[in-house]
Amino acid sequence: MRWALVKVCLAVTTMVVVAFAVPLGLVVKEMARDRAFSNAEREAAVVVPALSITTDRDQLERVVASAGSDDGMAVHLPAGDGRTAVDLGRQRAADADIAAVRKLGRASTAEVPGGSALLQPVALSLGTVVIEVYVPESEVTNGVGTAWAVLAAVGVALVVGSVAVADRLGVRMVQPARRLVEGAYELGEGKLGSRVPEEGPNELRLAAVAFNAMANQVVQLLANERELAADLSHRLRTPLTVLRLNAASLGDSPAAEQTRTAVAQLEREVDTIIRTAREAKPQTTALGPGAGCDAAEVVRERMAFWSALAEDEGRKVRTAGVDRPVRIPVARADLAAALDALLGNVFRHTPEGTAFAVDVHNGEDAVIVLVSDAGPGIPDPEAAMARGRGSGSEGSTGLGLDIVRRLAESTGGDVRIGSSVLGGTEVRIWIQLDGREPVRRGHRGTVRRRRRVLAR
Repeated sequence: MRWALVKVCLAVTTMVVVAFAVPLGLVVKEMARDRAFSNAEREAAVVVPALSITTDRDQLERVVASAGSDDGMAVHLPAGDGRTAVDLGRQRAADADIAAVRKLGRASTAEVPGGSALLQPVALSLGTVVIEVYVPESEVTNGVGTAWAVLAAVGVALVVGSVAVADRLGVRMVQPARRLVEGAYELGEGKLGSRVPEEGPNELRLAAVAFNAMANQVVQLLANERELAADLSHRLRTPLTVLRLNAASLGDSPAAEQTRTAVAQLEREVDTIIRTAREAKPQTTALGPGAGCDAAEVVRERMAFWSALAEDEGRKVRTAGVDRPVRIPVARADLAAALDALLGNVFRHTPEGTAFAVDVHNGEDAVIVLVSDAGPGIPDPEAAMARGRGSGSEGSTGLGLDIVRRLAESTGGDVRIGSSVLGGTEVRIWIQLDGREPVRRGHRGTVRRRRRVLAR
């Protein structure tokens, strides 16, 4: 579109310049010729009064000399026998041209070597006198080249200026369209945070508004789907964990075995549903300024929920760093889902009576949430993280670690699995506050030192 506009503007401007510049150039040339011959007529008019008074050669020579160069003017007096006599000056015109002017009695021009000659007849008592004034070619074309150069420069400037203006207009039209195309590609690739600036011509601006509205609706729909999956985890996983733990305490009766089998079957069905919901992993849009939640408040709320089950199983629970508000750029539902997933794993994969703790550390550019337990630990943390990236094995969908990983990476942070000071597993969630890449070198030691201080 941009080059099409430039080509159209170039063609139109070129035609306009040619349509005006060529006739104007011809007019300039004709004006220069008229000016030269007008000067020649004025020179000839100076001699006419002298011819009407006298035909004396010496007096006429003085008149011709006062009128201009005698080399550029000639006076042809008629001879008694009818032949043309050159009495004064240098003759350049042909005898036939001079005779024709004398016969017709009208001024005329004749082509001569190096220019033209103006032949002006003057009727006197002794006959018709012809005054010949030489007009050099340089005088006829004087100023024409300069005028043509100026016209050409103006024409080129107009063409260049019009092309530049058309290019800027094309850019103004093409850039919004290009951004709209790029936004559509990014949206198709799953980058749901992509938006198009609502600027440019009215049609493209309306298209950008419609595109952004569509993208917002898609993000909202996918967010609702994600919330539904998280709600499914909250509503089914937690009761299933309680049922499984209660079924384990029923003994070895046939009814107890049937209950445990039913719970296992239900867990497998729930895993299938969760895997289906996790097939698409869209990138959600980032939270705006001022959005997010209080991590300390969410931790207190979720720990209160899990404390009842922990008390039934004789587990010691500890929290730290939740006495003051800790703002993070994460939605409240997302953080709650991540904590429930990790705490559910603690109850699911550690024996009864195993202690666990949740620590929150607030730094200048990041917030660290530590979920640790005193269980047997994870033999292969890398395999566990791989399940969290969608390679869930039988009996594990990897949903918990996937929710935690996506939560951290949405802020520019990460997730690490290691050994805790309690002797079991430690899952560290690094939540970046300013969206920059996390500083990975040396922060683990700093976190552990701060955790020991908070635990005292």
